[in-house]
Amino acid sequence: MQSINPGKQRRDLFNAPLHKKRKWIAAHLEENLLLKYDKRALPVIKGDTIRVMRGSFRGHEDKVVKINVKKHSLEIEGITMSKADGNKIAKPVHPSNVLITKLNLTDKWRRKKLERGLSEETKKDIEREAEEQIKELEDEMKKLEEERALKEAEEEGEPAVEPEEEKVSKKEEKTPVKKTPKKEVKKPIDKPKKATKPKKEEKPKIAKDKKSETKQKSESKKQTEKKTTSTKKKTAKKKGGPR
Repeated sequence: MQSINPGKQRRDLFNAPLHKKRKWIAAHLEENLLLKYDKRALPVIKGDTIRVMRGSFRGHEDKVVKINVKKHSLEIEGITMSKADGNKIAKPVHPSNVLITKLNLTDKWRRKKLERGLSEETKKDIEREAEEQIKELEDEMKKLEEERALKEAEEEGEPAVEPEEEKVSKKEEKTPVKKTPKKEVKKPIDKPKKATKPKKEEKPKIAKDKKSETKQKSESKKQTEKKTTSTKKKTAKKKGGPR
């Protein structure tokens, strides 16, 4: 910011692009870090340990959880406020009210910037600290994955998968078990089946079928005879009648 006018400074701050806003979220270093790294202030990143210097949470020291670039604020572990419905949410803290007590050195680009113009001893110290922090992070990630796997197994109702170390210890504790001889199982003797009586063969119903056929033929003949007689009478009436 080049202008001395506070109105113009505020205007530039709110209308600045995000890459510039991100650099302005910076805080002072503690005295021992200031002497070690030869820097007054550094941009705050996620994982830095921070002490609040002003406000209702003055003296609170914990890690940074989140950085909101648009709102120009930080979220720190343990600093919360309650809503009207009773739920708790993170309270934003301005970076000017904060002091950095320990740096997060897991980022290689940050380490390169810090190591510029420093002696080799301090560079080695920085690398050693970074390795320790990376190991701690890996251990935390493993624990979180194991807890997540256990929860998923409990929800699905399957037996939880035990870690490898516990399995090895359980195998060592187990003693060899003697195998007991299996008892001979007696097979049931097959009893002879009872002889079944042969079924009586059904006689063919030929006589009944023949009777039914003869009845049908006689009925059909009678119907034909009636029809013929009725037709003859009609024709005779027509011929014998007056002209």
